[in-house]
Amino acid sequence: MPYAGGMGTSVVVFAIGAILDFAVNVQSNAVNWHTVGVILMIVGAVGFVVTLVLTMMFNSGGTYRRSRRVTQEPNGTYVEERGTY
Repeated sequence: MPYAGGMGTSVVVFAIGAILDFAVNVQSNAVNWHTVGVILMIVGAVGFVVTLVLTMMFNSGGTYRRSRRVTQEPNGTYVEERGTY
């Protein structure tokens, strides 16, 4: 799963945003931490959805296999069949 790091990062960003939005009670004139938390939660959710869609589109699920079968016909010729699925 090549996008697993993206999913994990998105969950961490969402969690940090939730902490800033719901658990931090710091008053600051320069930064509104609740707004930063909401923005991080939105970014984390969007990143998770994008990563999930990319994973479903481009990941073969580990089902990529190649097979090769060689058989001999009664007249002595060989038949080779290759399959990829």
